[in-house]
Amino acid sequence: MNPSFSVLRRLAAAGPPTDRAEPRCEMCAVPISEPHTHVVNIEGRQLMCVCRGCYLLFTEPGAGLRYRAVPDRYLAFPGTVVGPAEWDGLEIPVGLAFFFRNSALERTVAFYPGPAGATESELPLESWQSVLQQHPELDVLTDDVEALLIRMPERGTAGGCLLLPIDACYEFVGRMRLLWKGFDGGSEARRYVEEFFTTMSSRARGGGRP
Repeated sequence: MNPSFSVLRRLAAAGPPTDRAEPRCEMCAVPISEPHTHVVNIEGRQLMCVCRGCYLLFTEPGAGLRYRAVPDRYLAFPGTVVGPAEWDGLEIPVGLAFFFRNSALERTVAFYPGPAGATESELPLESWQSVLQQHPELDVLTDDVEALLIRMPERGTAGGCLLLPIDACYEFVGRMRLLWKGFDGGSEARRYVEEFFTTMSSRARGGGRP
C-alpha cells in the first residue's frame, strides 16, 4: 500500500474527530477555533490542524518545505465534459472519483468510494495524460493539497468537475465510510453524495488557469 492511500484509510477508519473542549494547533499547541486551517505533511501524508500563524508559514508552493498549506480554493468547470470512453480508460468502476498529484510519488493518485471505504485506483498514466490533453483546463492542481472531483452523470444525476481542497476530500471519504451500506452504498450514502456535490459546487467559481 502506498503512503498516499494509507493516510486516507487511517482517516476513514477513524471517522469524524471527537469533540474536544479546546482544540489546539498540532504545531505550536495554541488553542484554535472551528473552522480552522490545515497543512499536509508531504513526507508522512498527514493532514494537520493548525492555527493561522503556522498555516501562513507554509503557503509558498515552491518553497520545497516538508509541510504545505491546504488552500481554500474551489473551482468549477461547467464547460468540461469527460466522456464515457475517457472515463472507461481510467478503469474506475464507479461514476465518481478524486484525483490528486502526490509529489513524493511523482504521479497522480485516484480514489473513489466503495464497500471497503476509500479504494485507490491503479490509474493508467497514459489514460490520465490523455484526459488532461483533451481538457487542459483541468491541469491546474497544486500538488498534495488540491484534488479534482470528477462525477459522471448516472441515474438521472448531473455530472461535473470540481477542484477542491484536499481536506474536503478527506471529509468526504470519512463520512462515506460511515454511511455506506450494501453493494451500492444505500440511499443515505447517495443522498450525502448529492449534498456534498451541491455544497462544493456552491462554493466554486468558474475554472481555468488562474
